[in-house]
Formats: sequence, structure tokens, C-alpha cells
Amino acid sequence: MLTDKKAIIFDMDGVLVDSERVYQDAIRTYFTAHGIPVTDEEYNIIAGASGQDSRRMFSEWWERATGEKRSGREIDHEVFIEIGGETFDYATIRNPGVPETLAALKQQGWRLALASSSPKDNIVQVLEQCGIKDCFELLVSGEDFHQSKPDPAIYLHAIDELGLPAEDCIAVEDSDYGITAAKRAGLTVIAKREERFNFTQEGADYLVDEIPGILDVVKG
Repeated sequence: MLTDKKAIIFDMDGVLVDSERVYQDAIRTYFTAHGIPVTDEEYNIIAGASGQDSRRMFSEWWERATGEKRSGREIDHEVFIEIGGETFDYATIRNPGVPETLAALKQQGWRLALASSSPKDNIVQVLEQCGIKDCFELLVSGEDFHQSKPDPAIYLHAIDELGLPAEDCIAVEDSDYGITAAKRAGLTVIAKREERFNFTQEGADYLVDEIPGILDVVKG
């Protein structure tokens, strides 16, 4: 029963904030403006991928179309600037009911952590702007690991830091990469339903339409 579990580990992009849509729109605009053809399937692969994997794909797309090598990190930085860079206000894309749900879970005694593929400085920026940073006792960034989701390393590290066995923890994810990572680490997975990026979400144990739905799931 989920009521016997002790901690919930949240993904960030797509779960707490609708950043995957913003980022993908910016990527599409950037490559279209530069005349670089990219398929919808390739764009969808970016959703849920780590920054490292995304930058590798950016570089591959550029070289395939132009024959020129270009740093994926440079492209990524230019896309980041396109969406407003450090001035972008993530509170404007916070998913509905997030602060209230986190507060309710804390009140019920759940330990909350975050495990995101995003860089640590971006995690802090997002959580602070959304007013939810203090809800989490642990923040884990994918930039600290050689392998990104779907590798389970980030989740294995998170539960180790929490001092809990996998069977005592729940992960909240949206992408297939994240769901697979959490399942490989032995966690129960609640997925926020996402139909825009061709995610199957078939590995999830539970599906919710919005974040407040988690409260009903964990009641058992």
C-alpha cells in the first residue's frame, strides 16, 4: 500500500513546471530559423532527455544539415537566451496545484525530494521562482552523474541520501526516460499524464491528470 511508504521524489521539468513545452518550442523556432530540418520524432526525443543528450543531438542535427561541426553547448546556450535566459520567470509556467499539493503532502508527513536531469543552478532558480524550494529536503541534479535517465543512478543516489529503501519511495515523473529510471531503481511510479510528446508512460504504476491527483493516489 502507498500509505506505508515514506518519501516522494519528484522530477521537475514537465512535472512541477511546463518547461518541456517552452523549451521544445524554442528549439523548433531556433532550428527552423537556421534552415535545419528536424523531424517531429526527433524533437520529441528531446523531451525528458538530459542536457548532455540534448546538446549531443543539437550538434548532430547541425552537422547533418550543414556538414559543419558545431558545439551543442553553444546551440543550447543560444536557445536558452531565446527563451529569456536567467530572466525567464518559471512561476508563469508552474503546473496547476503544485504548491498546494506539496504543502498538503508535507502536512501529511511525507518526506519530499527532487531528482532532475537539469543543472543544479537551474533547479534552484525554478524552485525559488515557484516558491516551493523549502518543500524539499533533498535536491539531486543529473549533472552530478555520468549517466542520465533512463539510467537509475540519480534515483539510487536520492534514496541513499534519504536513508530509505526503494520500496519506501515513490517517484513522480512524466517522461519515459524518467519512468524507466525510477522503475529500474525499484520505486513505485506515479506519472503525470502527458500526451504532447509521444510518451507511452506504460511503465508507470499510476497515472494522474494533474499534480493534485497525487493526493488521491497516496491515500490508497
